[in-house]
Amino acid sequence: MTVLAVAEHRRGELRDVSLELVTAGRRLADAYGTDLHVAVVSGNVDRYADDLNRDGIDAIHTVNFGEEFNHDVYVQALEALAADLAPRVLLAPHTVNGLDYAPALASRLDYPLVTDAVDLSVDESLVVTREMYGSKVETTIEVASERALVTVRPAEWPAAEGVGDAPVEAFDAAVDESAVGSTVTGFEEVAGGDVDIAEADVLVSVGRGIGEEENLDIIYDLAEALGATVSASRPVVDNGWLPKNRQVGQSGKVVTPDVYIAIGISGAVQHVAGMKGADTIVAINDDPNAPIFDIADYGIVDDLFEVVPALTERFS
Repeated sequence: MTVLAVAEHRRGELRDVSLELVTAGRRLADAYGTDLHVAVVSGNVDRYADDLNRDGIDAIHTVNFGEEFNHDVYVQALEALAADLAPRVLLAPHTVNGLDYAPALASRLDYPLVTDAVDLSVDESLVVTREMYGSKVETTIEVASERALVTVRPAEWPAAEGVGDAPVEAFDAAVDESAVGSTVTGFEEVAGGDVDIAEADVLVSVGRGIGEEENLDIIYDLAEALGATVSASRPVVDNGWLPKNRQVGQSGKVVTPDVYIAIGISGAVQHVAGMKGADTIVAINDDPNAPIFDIADYGIVDDLFEVVPALTERFS
């Protein structure tokens, strides 16, 4: 009996959540005293397996069928692999793709499904921690079943490190092509999809403290000086000053940059849920009691209209 984590890739790139799943899976496997296995389905599976091979993985299983995510392929392949491995817990990413196949897979396997986990532990049974009411309340769910499928929220676990030497085993899932009802023919960016803030190393993020749309110029100047990407909290997007794809937070995107500079952002829980995984958080706010300072590594309590131009000059 094992713990099985399902890696995720998109457009030829392994996604960060895959390495986070390795960390979550390893901790859970240790709690059970069992092995951690990882599944890679579709695409350049050998390269993905090599990129995934980290300390703590006991085996990697590849299913070489198709190039991109396909609901029917994933459900068939993972059902067959689970039948072979009989995992005690199957971990999937809490993403658009993960939430696409996880319910169907759980139904086929007769596993209870628990979504959006932010922590996992084992007492007498599996205990899953989730957040409710805009991340204001944490709840725990004790899973009475011997087996479960759990989707894991991105950016809640650190990415696995250390080069591993787990064996990579090709798995013949015997996918029934006649049961595959769709085919990916290409990708088209949605309107406003000029950048993907989730891929940025440095984010300069602006909140309602900027006051007016015209004042965004100083934010763009700082971002240019730092080679950073501009993002925002929800009020800026709701005002139409920046497009939806720039929004960080529970109703926007989860980001994990090396540096996150929060400018004029108070730090509401909904926003913090989307950026607390950043390596270094810098907050600039004239309110010394702003909640953002509770999670910031560095804080500047001052007028952003004085601080931001000074930083731009310093880094230009």
